[in-house]
Amino acid sequence: MKTLMIYGATGYTGRMAAEHAKKLGLNLVLAGRNAERLASLAAELNAPYRVFSPQASQLEGIDVVLNFAGPFVQTAEALMRACIASGTDYLDIAAEINVYRLAEQLGSGVDVMLLPGVGWDVVPTDCLVRHVASRVQQPLSVTIALQVPGAMSRGSAMSVGEIIGAGVMRRIDGHLVETPDAHPQSLDFGDGPVLCAPLSFGDLVTAWHSSAIPTIAMFVHITGEAFPEGDLALLPDGPTQAQRDAHRARAVAVVTGADGLVARSVIETVNGYSYTPLAAVEAARRVLSGERRAGFETPAKLFGVGFAQTIAGTQITDY
Repeated sequence: MKTLMIYGATGYTGRMAAEHAKKLGLNLVLAGRNAERLASLAAELNAPYRVFSPQASQLEGIDVVLNFAGPFVQTAEALMRACIASGTDYLDIAAEINVYRLAEQLGSGVDVMLLPGVGWDVVPTDCLVRHVASRVQQPLSVTIALQVPGAMSRGSAMSVGEIIGAGVMRRIDGHLVETPDAHPQSLDFGDGPVLCAPLSFGDLVTAWHSSAIPTIAMFVHITGEAFPEGDLALLPDGPTQAQRDAHRARAVAVVTGADGLVARSVIETVNGYSYTPLAAVEAARRVLSGERRAGFETPAKLFGVGFAQTIAGTQITDY
């Protein structure tokens, strides 16, 4: 039986994923840097654990690593390189675009698979883009927007700083281009247009690989208390179950075809923090069962356009 390692298993989302993987009966190893917290979780789940900083020798006997330890710009490269050296497939739930650019670069010519973005970033949007692209002839451009509702976890808040620090980009004619003067845009998630701010998420990489649409712009609509300020270390681990249940998540993709036809589709899911551990563990389960290709991959390209909707409570609406 092949073995899954969850790195960052004691974090907010990592713990939920570890609990879910255990319920599914996956052969599981917990990993991270905090020995005390790992030992406690391992005893609770009756699972082995490893305390380490990423290196190939620590991945002996591991077939797939699923990385939950953000900000991912601080953990992804070391884990990816360790996975490449040890022959272990790598998955994560990163939102930071530079992690995707790195995976794209490191994935060239390697025997392992590098598959970032198997959580709410970017499974729903990646599948949504492929879906809406099929509605037009010769899709030339796509605009993608996320709607971020409710409270944000401490880890996500820290990752947002990395995303903002990467600057605003868009893909133009297949090339990533810095666009610091990009303006907000009104987009409709199903209840009428709302103002969305330009921000560079991993979709600028994944949507290109999954759909081959040459021009891609990325936006986000923030509601409520989503982007916290102040000392992020003082934030709670993440929203409670009740808070998650109160806020479903949505994304919109608008595609323009060569003939000028415009198609818009919206995907709605359970809260992103509830969706992520389910989607990530399901992706890992499929990779363990043999659904894999060497090199850089995207969720929609590897698992198909319907992958996002395998998570209960997910629906796509066409406009």
